[in-house]
Amino acid sequence: MTRHHRKLTIEPQPLRFSAQEQAVVYEARQILLRHLNQNPVLSSWQAVLDYCAITIRGEVERFHVLYLDRKNRLISDECLAIGTVDHVPVYPREVLRRSLALNATALIIVHNHPAGDPEPSAADLAMTKEIQKGCKVLGVTLHDHIIVGIGREVSLRARGEI
Repeated sequence: MTRHHRKLTIEPQPLRFSAQEQAVVYEARQILLRHLNQNPVLSSWQAVLDYCAITIRGEVERFHVLYLDRKNRLISDECLAIGTVDHVPVYPREVLRRSLALNATALIIVHNHPAGDPEPSAADLAMTKEIQKGCKVLGVTLHDHIIVGIGREVSLRARGEI
């Protein structure tokens, strides 16, 4: 008698929060934002990842840019685009225009994948390269592109893509 084993796979599901949970998430965002505003961002990379995981996660794709000063302190976290469940329009020109307006010398781009898998798509990599080219021309440093999934974040710098 042979026995067949099925591999059980559990697909991550997008988080849905109650009103009370949304209030707690909002407070956590505010605490992390205060921490990032008071401390050099890159001295605590885990704080950046934690902030991104809480702030950027959602049911639709959102594209944020963390604009930094010359000491890598956060000037502004700006949501530049909100998309659909699997796409968000990104315009490198707008990312760079805003960095000049804020006198930012560095940036970190961040977006989420609502389906849960933070692996970068070909479009994610191409868009990152376009922003990276513009940054180089303008003398702005692109520190990273972080993709937020469910329970995991992917850093394109850590993967050698930047």
